[in-house]
Amino acid sequence: MSNTWLVRRINDRPQPPTPILACSKILLCVMPIAEIAIGAIYLDDCPRQSYIPIYLIVMGVFSLVLALLSCLPCAQEPKDGSTNPLSRICATWNSLITCFLFCWFIAGNVWIYSIYKPNFDKNTTNVDPYCDKTLYLFAFWVTTLVYIFIALFIVVGCCTLVCFYLCGRADPDDDV
Repeated sequence: MSNTWLVRRINDRPQPPTPILACSKILLCVMPIAEIAIGAIYLDDCPRQSYIPIYLIVMGVFSLVLALLSCLPCAQEPKDGSTNPLSRICATWNSLITCFLFCWFIAGNVWIYSIYKPNFDKNTTNVDPYCDKTLYLFAFWVTTLVYIFIALFIVVGCCTLVCFYLCGRADPDDDV
């Protein structure tokens, strides 16, 4: 006996109710809106690295665009398995935006981590340029949280694969 039932079960997963999908989309939009707001409010408050507020604004805008693209009807594949040109266009745009966000994220890492522990005091006599504390710490922790979520995803994924492997070995019907 093979484990094809598991693959079929994964492919035939039930869709969550529409209100739950809508609430999850709204929750996913909170962080990009916060990025746009913080970046816009503190746009000129980081002479040490002036790209940090721009990084937050662009990251927030493109994350919102990606979230909105996923809400469009063209983003869903037809149930009958056919493909339509509009669906391909949406998938292409999603891929392009995702690639851009990945590259922009790497650039943001360079801008944020290269000035780690900047001067937060605007009124100092120090010649070293400052960076607003709220702006910098927000950008720092948003970026660091991405790494934390990636690490959690990898750990949970590896644990899941180990469990699938162990459960697959325990099935005596699989021996041929």
